[in-house]
Amino acid sequence: MSRLQVVSGKGGTGKTTVAAALALALATEGKRTLLVEVEGRQGIAQLFETEALPYEERKIAVAPGGGEVYALAIDPELALLDYLQMFYKMGSAGRALKKLGAIDFATTVAPGLRDVLLTGKACEAVRRKDKSGRFVYDYVVMDAPPTGRVTRFLNVNDEVAGLAKIGPIHNQAQAVMRVLKSSETAVHLVTLLEEMPVQETADGIAELHAARLPVGRVIVNMVQPQVLDDAELELVRGTPRAAIAQSLSAAGLGGARRGGHAERLVDPLLRQADEYAERYTLEHEQRAVLGELGLPLHELPLLTEGMDLAGLYELATELREQGMT
Repeated sequence: MSRLQVVSGKGGTGKTTVAAALALALATEGKRTLLVEVEGRQGIAQLFETEALPYEERKIAVAPGGGEVYALAIDPELALLDYLQMFYKMGSAGRALKKLGAIDFATTVAPGLRDVLLTGKACEAVRRKDKSGRFVYDYVVMDAPPTGRVTRFLNVNDEVAGLAKIGPIHNQAQAVMRVLKSSETAVHLVTLLEEMPVQETADGIAELHAARLPVGRVIVNMVQPQVLDDAELELVRGTPRAAIAQSLSAAGLGGARRGGHAERLVDPLLRQADEYAERYTLEHEQRAVLGELGLPLHELPLLTEGMDLAGLYELATELREQGMT
């Protein structure tokens, strides 16, 4: 299992939720995971129902079996201060530059540098060891940018090429890419069973392959339960209206006479059946498209009562049972 798990997906597919559930799943049986946020949205804090995350690694959950989930919201400006201190010993000078606005200027004008800092912080956590020589974290899970931007974000070596040909920045980018393009990393894509997210997933996988970044798995999120199968849908379509009304009446939903309560229920029921059939067909088609991508496919259910901390643990259990750990 790759130690750096990168989770991306089209906006609205729930990639942050899936990243959080994956971090919980990987932390079971006494493991320790770090969940990293790079977009500054504080989505992780909301999911775990905790206060906004500072720029420090903080324990936010305990997984079944005693494992621990830590979280880090990476701030590009503070990451650059760390970088200046690490490579140039500019601790106090770096803080002075921040007050002058130079740090914000550097990370805004040079987006390649920003991505090096963000990915570099995650990769540093992957490589970090304690005094006994053991890895501090068994796994690092990154809630990455959306599918349309994730390849460029991860391919920092190309991004930084115009900034520095040699020196610490260049060396840092090279070190990051050694992790990102190795078996230590897997990039997972989250989608829905809808045409646009599935197409963006297919495009994203092609871009990742072209950049020689390691693609992991496809996770279909918010899957609605199957109410009727093909045979049952055909039965509904082929049953006469009068027979449907009679069945409703027999179930205690009103008389079967014309104009009765059961008769008035037939049309709304058939409309619902048609709507379900349309969605069922669409989802079947999109599953077929995803199946052609040649990647392991996992599905997470739609939680009808909404997403809360209990729901997050439920999704983590689903991922474990489906072999994501």
